Amino acid sequence: MEPQNQRESFGSRLGFILVSAGCAIGIGNVWRFPTVTGQYGGGIFVLFYLLFLVLMGLPVLTMELAVGRAGRGAARSAYKALEPGGSKWHIHGWFCMAGCMLLMMYYTTVSGWMVDYFFRFLTGSFDGLTSEQAAGVFGEMLSNPVEMVFWMVVITLAGFVVCGRGLQGGLEKVGKWMMSALLVLILVLVVHSFTLSGAGEGLAFYLLPDWSRATGQGLGNVITAAMNQSFFTLSLGIGAIEIFGSYMDRGFTLPGEAARICVLDTFVAVCAGLIIFPACFSFGISPDAGPSLIFITLPNVFTNMAGGRLWGALFFLFMTFASFSTVIAVFENIIACARENFGWDRRRACLMGAAALVVLGLPCALGYNVWSGIQPLGAGSTVSIERQADDRTGPFALALCASRVFDGGQNSRAFIIGNDSMFLDNWMYAYTDSGELLLQVSQYLQGKPPVDLDILSRPAVRQQLNVSNVAAPVVLLTLLPMLVAVLAVAVLLPRRHL
Repeated sequence: MEPQNQRESFGSRLGFILVSAGCAIGIGNVWRFPTVTGQYGGGIFVLFYLLFLVLMGLPVLTMELAVGRAGRGAARSAYKALEPGGSKWHIHGWFCMAGCMLLMMYYTTVSGWMVDYFFRFLTGSFDGLTSEQAAGVFGEMLSNPVEMVFWMVVITLAGFVVCGRGLQGGLEKVGKWMMSALLVLILVLVVHSFTLSGAGEGLAFYLLPDWSRATGQGLGNVITAAMNQSFFTLSLGIGAIEIFGSYMDRGFTLPGEAARICVLDTFVAVCAGLIIFPACFSFGISPDAGPSLIFITLPNVFTNMAGGRLWGALFFLFMTFASFSTVIAVFENIIACARENFGWDRRRACLMGAAALVVLGLPCALGYNVWSGIQPLGAGSTVSIERQADDRTGPFALALCASRVFDGGQNSRAFIIGNDSMFLDNWMYAYTDSGELLLQVSQYLQGKPPVDLDILSRPAVRQQLNVSNVAAPVVLLTLLPMLVAVLAVAVLLPRRHL
């Protein structure tokens, strides 16, 4: 661990805030936050998310910064400096480093996808593609081992090159420029989304409270998802933030800096939804979850949009900045851990880290193609749920109706379906209001005039919230964090004077 008077520090407060926020801001802000918000009731989820961000995310972030600043080191060194004599808290630091390494094993590959799509849109690769062809590009990319490994290596080496130039000359300088460009890009994309024809409908779905959606998912699940998102979005629990606490100036207030990081992170997450939902609703595309939203749904939107080449390139440039800011921030934590634990200088730590992560990233980059048959956790453990190059696109026939008139004038009709379970009561009446379908099929088989055989959607049913059913999760997941927050304040106030 470096002495305090020799330890690197940020050149400015703005640099600290932007780089620290860059660690928290990542691709999860773009494809996870809008998705879970849409799934769990729009404004209802946002309110719970903000509640847990204040009650749990902000205090934990403050504590991680405090550990880093007080211990003047990365996770293990900081714990070692602060732990009581004879205790083993520093062992947790090794788990933090392992967590950062595991994160980067796949995050560098996913970041490479962003760069790949940016260049595809920039060079016009999506121009003139049909919806099926645009959706198939993702599968083609995953099945190409050279392309996958190339972009993973590019991201890894670029990240360590930036970190190798030092804290102020590399991480802070690049981070300030990149995060500033990210904020400008996201505002431009938001303004453009507001001009689309379906913007109002998309914003209503995204932000207006919808109790029917929330209760349909289960209020306990909504609360749990909001709490999980508050931790996930800030990259808490793996020591990635603690390293920036060790670079903090003593004049910075811990709660104030943590609050600014939370505000920036939440701003990007909310703006991502303001981009995605209006675009999807304008073109009649459902905002699906996960990578399919980014790499299948949105490219289809951009290909059908006026100036889609430009807007697609800008969107994936924004995604590249968001992902790469996390990469260099976590790399800095890995480098600091290696320097403090093994006595390496920055150059050697960068070289060893780059070599290790290129090798460790290969299973993820090749797991979609040449190594897809390797399934160490059992059959089906590595099967991708995303669209592959050889996947068929719909529509698909779920049933078949056929009729034939014989010479004697007799009319014979048949209805063929692959699974008779759809006519069971517990399925038909639980998931659809299409008990009418069975009646229509019966009439058809009896030789009555042809009718349209439809499986109708079930209309939304508004239900009154029963407090007694949700009291337990509310107490557990809301009041308990409030109690923890009160205790934290009670401990913090006396210590401010020490």
